[in-house]
Amino acid sequence: MRLAQPLLLLLSASSLLLGGCRSGSQLLYQPSPLALSTRLPEMEVQVENGPMDKTEGSLPEDPAQLFKRETTQNLVEKNDSSARFGYLKLQVLEAKASRHGKALHAIQMVGFLTPSLFGVPLEYFRTHVRAQLQVVDAKGEVLGTYEGTGDSNIKVAMYHGYSQSMGPRLADTEALKSALANIKPQLDTAATMLRTRLLSAGQLGDDAPGVVTGTLYNPAPAAPSPTSSESADEE
Repeated sequence: MRLAQPLLLLLSASSLLLGGCRSGSQLLYQPSPLALSTRLPEMEVQVENGPMDKTEGSLPEDPAQLFKRETTQNLVEKNDSSARFGYLKLQVLEAKASRHGKALHAIQMVGFLTPSLFGVPLEYFRTHVRAQLQVVDAKGEVLGTYEGTGDSNIKVAMYHGYSQSMGPRLADTEALKSALANIKPQLDTAATMLRTRLLSAGQLGDDAPGVVTGTLYNPAPAAPSPTSSESADEE
């Protein structure tokens, strides 16, 4: 019975804590502001979540939604037509999520979560991501491969942080944003060359999908050359 009352107080305070956290929904798909100095022509987007599907943080659609926003806002030019000049293919190669703050838990329990009212965090969610971006023209040729890493550190706290339910998801997307931010300078250096070659290769067919989650592009093997026809029968 002596433990029951403190536990009830902690549960009540936890419910208040969740209600008083900042909303991370608007931040989820907001890319870094850096845009290419020379934008690429309009392209299709493909994303392979890879190990990010196993972090238990982001939703399956989060990487694709984030990368689509990144592409339209910072990487390609706006095009009112349906013309597409290749693929931007993003693959998450590595994703490691962790949770920190055992000492903070002890402080919050001793103070019945009162420290959280003054900005003391409850815990931290951190994710490390390594991602790769391929630029592929309409003929299937890989024009460039770029790689970057990113890290996040999301604080769970009342008023000064995010909720425990939003923290892991936000940590994953913020780490991916950071990796993309490290890829963009590499892409910017090659943007003029990439744009020229993408336009030279022409447009994709009408059956190309808009946003796809799946494996990175692997060119199909060349079709075998047809065998020579048998010589006509001798008369």
